[in-house]
Amino acid sequence: MTNIKITKLNASDENFNTQLRDLLAWNESDDLDIQQRVLNIIADVRKNGDSAVIEYTNRFDHCHVSVANELEISKEQLKNAWHNLPTEQAQALESAAQRIRAYAEKQKMESWQYTEADGTVLGQKITPLDRVGLYVPGGKAAYPSSVLMNAIPAKVAGVPELIMVVPTPNGETNELVLAAAYLAGVDRAFAIGGAQAVAALAYGTQTIPAVAKIVGPGNIYVATAKKLVFGQVGIDMIAGPSEILIICDGKTNPDWIAMDLFSQAEHDEDAQSILISDDATYLEAVEASINKLLPTMERAEIICTSLTNRGALILVENLEQAAEVANIIAPEHLELSVENPENLCEKIRHAGAIFMGRYTAEALGDYCAGPNHVLPTSSTARFSSPLGVYDFQKRSSLINCSAIGANSLGKIASTLARGESLTAHARSAEYRLK
Repeated sequence: MTNIKITKLNASDENFNTQLRDLLAWNESDDLDIQQRVLNIIADVRKNGDSAVIEYTNRFDHCHVSVANELEISKEQLKNAWHNLPTEQAQALESAAQRIRAYAEKQKMESWQYTEADGTVLGQKITPLDRVGLYVPGGKAAYPSSVLMNAIPAKVAGVPELIMVVPTPNGETNELVLAAAYLAGVDRAFAIGGAQAVAALAYGTQTIPAVAKIVGPGNIYVATAKKLVFGQVGIDMIAGPSEILIICDGKTNPDWIAMDLFSQAEHDEDAQSILISDDATYLEAVEASINKLLPTMERAEIICTSLTNRGALILVENLEQAAEVANIIAPEHLELSVENPENLCEKIRHAGAIFMGRYTAEALGDYCAGPNHVLPTSSTARFSSPLGVYDFQKRSSLINCSAIGANSLGKIASTLARGESLTAHARSAEYRLK
């Protein structure tokens, strides 16, 4: 395998900002053909319910379903999958679940209220969503970690019913996914996938209940369907390709950093792996490690394409400038592989998850550290946050006016309402004045 031609940038160059913008550009334009197909599927499922879901499941997943109840994966199947797992896998899943749950417990929002001097009570009431749908990729691809990351926060939030959908191409179920679903407390599971599964969750069918929110990753058809049903239901996010940005002071083993870059590049050809350092010699050392280690990787071709097309080594003058560049990139995953990560972290404003210190590989966050691995991509960390318990809770405002409070607030409301020519508003408040 020939050496990778990875992009090299210097933050001091006059045209650096333009080069960086070009590097970050993600041109997944809306495919109108896919959008129309998905719209047709959604309309069909809304109109014909189970029969449409069965038809698409048989067509796209090459299944042989004849009646709707064959779509449901029984609680017994989930339980058996868990009990039949090899001991090492079961222990790993359980340890990860415990850590994810412990972290999620810290995120729970609580109801609160306070009483003003005149007796008026103001507050906030927190309630969980009634029912949530979890989309899980199926078939040969196994993402039990995604099941845990999406299901456990929902259950910690108090969601009473969690519905999982997972495609089973050619009738093939993934035992790890089913086991994770049992462990995480999934209430019902259905062997369906694609846009038809999203439509079924959004609008409900005779067999599949409608949900309030849909979470979980999927292919372009699933992502498009989630976009199109948003408003009917809530969604978590529309995720772009996976990303890692590493800031290193030149003192971490270059092999470690090369492998950390690989850990995201192996996802797919569009994944993005970037290293920033203030040490030019170190950047060369990491490049040498990349070329040395690449032939040992099972997914070498994918990694090579990813690093060639979207990877980069960026030279900066100092770590402060590295932080400035990181805030422009607003990465999904940010590793601070430096001597004093706490100091550098104070300068970071935009990142999905921050991995601090030389020993904190991003991969630990993907599986078992505890914080959620569902993170904002494509610079959306500028305004978005990781998935958490708060995504499965909602807030209601509480207002309980005393007679005295109604008198003082009513005068204010009346004045403002009449200023907006909304007389009924004003008189509604005035009726309660003394």
